[in-house]
Amino acid sequence: MADVIITTDRTMMSNHHGKEFLGFGATGVPVLFPEKFWLYLFAPKMKNKKGIPWQASYGIRKIEAKLLDSGIDTLVVDPDYLDRYIDNAKVLLLSHHDYFGFGPPSSTFASIFKEEPLNARSFARLMESDTVRRAKNRGIKIIAGGPSAWQWNYRKDLMDKWGIDTVVDGEGEKIVVDLVKKAINNEELPRFVVMNNKDAPTIEEISEIKHASVNGLIEIMRGCIRGCKFCSVTLRALRFYPYEKIEKELQVNYREGVRSGILHAEDVPLYGSLDYIPKTEKLIKLHELTKKYYKTIAWSHASLAAILAGEKNDKMLTRVSEIIKKDQDWWGAEIGIETGSPRLAEIIMPNKAKPFETKNWPDVVVEAAGVMQDAGLVPAMTLIVGLPEETEEDVIKTIELVERLWDFKAIIMPMFFVPMGILKNKDWYRAYELTDTQQELLKLCLSHGVRQGKRILRNYFNEHLYYYLIYPFYWSFIETIERVAKRKGYLISDLSELKINKNKAHPFS
Repeated sequence: MADVIITTDRTMMSNHHGKEFLGFGATGVPVLFPEKFWLYLFAPKMKNKKGIPWQASYGIRKIEAKLLDSGIDTLVVDPDYLDRYIDNAKVLLLSHHDYFGFGPPSSTFASIFKEEPLNARSFARLMESDTVRRAKNRGIKIIAGGPSAWQWNYRKDLMDKWGIDTVVDGEGEKIVVDLVKKAINNEELPRFVVMNNKDAPTIEEISEIKHASVNGLIEIMRGCIRGCKFCSVTLRALRFYPYEKIEKELQVNYREGVRSGILHAEDVPLYGSLDYIPKTEKLIKLHELTKKYYKTIAWSHASLAAILAGEKNDKMLTRVSEIIKKDQDWWGAEIGIETGSPRLAEIIMPNKAKPFETKNWPDVVVEAAGVMQDAGLVPAMTLIVGLPEETEEDVIKTIELVERLWDFKAIIMPMFFVPMGILKNKDWYRAYELTDTQQELLKLCLSHGVRQGKRILRNYFNEHLYYYLIYPFYWSFIETIERVAKRKGYLISDLSELKINKNKAHPFS
C-alpha cells in the first residue's frame, strides 16, 4: 500500500462524460432536479480499476508525478474507494478547483439561489465521511492544495474541524516533496505555505504526468502576459513547455486510451509569444504534434485580442482550424470578455486588448467573434458583474456588447466579482446588491444562453452512439430552465423586450 494517497471529491474525480465544459455544471446549485441527477449530468463516476481512476485532474497528476520522481510511493484513489487504501497511508493530499464554492461561477449561483453549490456539498461529504475521520483519528497528515487553496483562508474553522495540517497556495512542485517527507516522518508542518514567483519551478523542475489526465488535458505553458488585475494567473511567471515535453504527456494519455484532449494555457494562441502577437508557425507545429495522438482537440483558454491579431497578421486561426477540423467540425475554448466598457477595461485589464487599443475593446470582441464563427471555434465567454469601480454606464456598455453578440453561437456567462489577483483585498459582490441594470444584463445573458445552448447542443453530442443516448437529458435540462425562467419573467425572446435596449446591429444573424 502507498504511503501517500491523493484524492478529491466526486465532482472533481470525473471526466464529465468526456466533455470538459459539462464540468461547469458541478458549480451550480442543484435546483429543479434532484442532486443525484445533477451529478449524473455533470460529474458521473470515473471509470476505475479497483478504485484507481482511469483519469485524474491534471494538477493531481502533476503532483503525483513529482512525488513518484522523488521516490515516494504515491497513489491516486477514487474517493468512493478511499477506504480500501487509506488505512496504511501516512499522508493524504487533497486538491480542488473550488473547495467551498467561492470561485466565480459557484459563488454566483450560491448568491442567486442562496444555497450551497454542488461542488462544495460534495467536498464537505468527503471530509465528513467515516473513512477520512477514521484516518485522521489514527494520525494521518492531510495537506491541501490546488487552484482554490486560497479559499482555506476563509474557512480556518474547517481546517481545525477536518484536521487539515497544511495548505499550499500556489505552484507546489518545489515544496511538495519536502512537506510530504516531513509528514511521513511525523515532523512539524507549517499551517500555510504561499508559493510566489520566486518559488516558481523551472520547466526542468516540472515533472511529466505518469498517468492519464482528465479529458486528455495537458499544459503547454504557465503564466500570462496580460496582467488583468482580477486574475491570480497574472501573478505567475511565464514559461513555455518545449515540444518534447508536451509530446511525452501526449504519449502518456494515448498509451492509456485517451483519444481526445485539451491544450491548456491561459492564452493558447500566445504559445511561444512575448509580444501579444501569435507565433503562427509555432502554433501550427503544436497542433500537428497534438493531432498525432488526439483525434479531437479543444483549448482551455484563449483571448479575443490574440485571436483577432493572429488572424489579421497571417490567418492564424484559419490555418490552425484546418488542422483541428480534420476530424471534428468545431472546437471550444473559455474566453473572457469581462466587460463591454472601455473605461472599466482600462482600469482592470489594460493589456487585455493588446495589440489593439482598449478604447476599441467592444469592436475587438465583435470582430474576433466573427473570426471564431468562420473558423468553427465555439467559446464559453465570461463577464464579471460588480467589478470595483463599475458604474451603471459600464453595465449599459456591457449590455450593448452582448446585444451585438445576440446571434453569435457561444455561451456568455455572467459571474459576480470574486476578490482574486491584485484585487484580492476588495469586497465580494453579492446578488442582493444587483441594480436594475445588472438584472437586465443577467436576463439578457440567460436568454442568449438558452437560445444558443440549444444550437450548440445539436452539435455537442455527435461523435458516438453513447452521446445520442444521453442527449435527451441535456435537452430536457435546458427546456426545464427555459420553461421556469419564462414563467418567472427572466427570459426575453427578442431584444426589444429589454428595458434597456440600444437597438444595435447584429452581425451574426
